[in-house]
Amino acid sequence: MPPPPTETPTHVLCPLATLSPPSSLRTWQTAPHPSQPIVATACSDRSVRVYSLTSFTLLHSITGGHKRSVRSVSWKPGTRGQSVLATGSFDASAGIWRKKEQTQEQDFTRRGGDGDEEEDEDEDDYQFACILDGHESEIKSLSWNPSGQYLATCSRDKSVWIWEELEDDNFETVAVLQEHDGDVKCVAWHPTEDLLVSTSYDDTVRLYRDDADDWVQVTSITGHQQTVWWAEFEGANMASIDFRKEKEGLSEQQTKYIDLLDRSGPRLATCSDDCTVRIWRRRPREHQEGVGTGIPSIIRSVTIDEDWLQEAILPQRHDRAIYSISWSQKTGLLVSAGSDGKVIIYKERWKAQALNDEVEGVDGGEGLEWALTEWVVVAELFSAHDVFEVNHVTWAARADKGKRFEDEEVVLSTGDDGEVRVWALDELASENKV
Repeated sequence: MPPPPTETPTHVLCPLATLSPPSSLRTWQTAPHPSQPIVATACSDRSVRVYSLTSFTLLHSITGGHKRSVRSVSWKPGTRGQSVLATGSFDASAGIWRKKEQTQEQDFTRRGGDGDEEEDEDEDDYQFACILDGHESEIKSLSWNPSGQYLATCSRDKSVWIWEELEDDNFETVAVLQEHDGDVKCVAWHPTEDLLVSTSYDDTVRLYRDDADDWVQVTSITGHQQTVWWAEFEGANMASIDFRKEKEGLSEQQTKYIDLLDRSGPRLATCSDDCTVRIWRRRPREHQEGVGTGIPSIIRSVTIDEDWLQEAILPQRHDRAIYSISWSQKTGLLVSAGSDGKVIIYKERWKAQALNDEVEGVDGGEGLEWALTEWVVVAELFSAHDVFEVNHVTWAARADKGKRFEDEEVVLSTGDDGEVRVWALDELASENKV
């Protein structure tokens, strides 16, 4: 396999703001709200901090629900008239918080937006609705599915739990999945299907779906050599992104490749202690042969298993564990961050030979050998949080008054220093480009 392309970056990450005030202890993860210009940050001081992306100041400090560090946060999608936040803690419990009536940003505007309000007045806005117990050890990650019907949690106890919300504050455990042999680091949902992915200390990535009212593993992905820290699916509308935009002037092979990606559905990105970011693609069903487990169909559907192929290994710029990746739903850019303090931005583009129709026929392929695109680094930031590790990184819609265009995004990095830093992606002057 040829080495990945190593071109000089064409963009730079510029500091825009640090969310204020920061936590006095380590921060783990920051989750943008699906529709409001706010973010929630999981903190080691047992709190969740909700910040404005308009003013970059603290709106709410949510406390009192957990006995140990809050490790993960996830906003429930599709709610009306309220915000619902799930929190996962090292105390082995998950909490559900609700805030009704006005949105946080509306409240902030009504109060004048100077960020000097007493925190205890804001804390009452979020009500601790219920607690979800069952895990035997620290919850490392949690995530709502796109419809908000299911909440997935994972833990150091090697298990993945799926909870279904029957009605407000009433949850039922619908699955306890124990396929992993080690600490489960992350759970994430497919953007259009009830397909769940988990990553683990056992170096594997596993996917699950509901089969006849029984959640089962549909594939186990191997390839990473060490702990897999994070996984995230591509967005549902990636057909409109960058290299797929132009339908005219494409070679026959490129057209076939785009059709293949459309039939495969959103891809999956993973990152690991092995210092790599990898992209995986589901083999379209018509190319899967011998699918099934051999178990009689009265017990399990013979068509439930899935085949996921490794499509790309991104250029390796990290020299220590990669803790987090985020796939932009607007541009298709990927961002990664981790133990070495770096934040890296990657872009996908057509391979040069694909432009000349020199690639062998696209028929479903075996992964790396047939992919017609390649990933290049477009921006590289060192010491994003000075000497501290970066625990999480994510894209968010830009909402401050300096916003330059409609769909502009910023990068949020969350670190061991207790800070959440906001970065703008700027294009370098043409004389600095290759």
